[in-house]
Amino acid sequence: MASIAIVTATSVEAKAARRAMPDRDVIEAGIALCHSGRVEGLPTVISCGLAGGLHDHLPTGTVVIPFDVLRPDGTSMHCDRDLSERLIAAARAGGIEPVTDPIVTTMDLVTGEDRRAWARRGYAAVDMETGLLGAARVAAVRVVLDTPLRELSEEWLAPARALLNPRLWPEAIWLARHGPRCAKLAAEIVRDALSSIH
Repeated sequence: MASIAIVTATSVEAKAARRAMPDRDVIEAGIALCHSGRVEGLPTVISCGLAGGLHDHLPTGTVVIPFDVLRPDGTSMHCDRDLSERLIAAARAGGIEPVTDPIVTTMDLVTGEDRRAWARRGYAAVDMETGLLGAARVAAVRVVLDTPLRELSEEWLAPARALLNPRLWPEAIWLARHGPRCAKLAAEIVRDALSSIH
């Protein structure tokens, strides 16, 4: 179990995970696993980071630990039960009641009516990585960042370019405030869940 890899998408998520777990293998695989070379062939991974919330009642900072993930190809991935239960227990020990409803992995940023459509189908959140992981054992901790009440521009899929757009600077300020906080929460839950695994 010491070989569990922590997979993150962005530098914000990776930095939080490395600070919380300096002794763990933390992989920054890129949005939609665009830099997924180090992820292939790993036996056990935990997807750790941010997600888009699909319901108005799940605000920024909501912890989602799913048992099931809908992949982009329409198939379902069942998360590793033991790892998921450890993550849930760690969240609860920290005073957080996680949402355990399924999440969906998409290849595009989900906004507007698409967000509401996924919510009606019973999904709690959306990410762009977890359902792409091909490891034998996968679990996930995703913390809601954007919500139906606080959507983000699709331009943030290319952050360096988005920062050059003055129209997006208010979003950049919001992201700088909430992104690291939410990523830190996800990382600390993973750290606490794995602290008893040697």
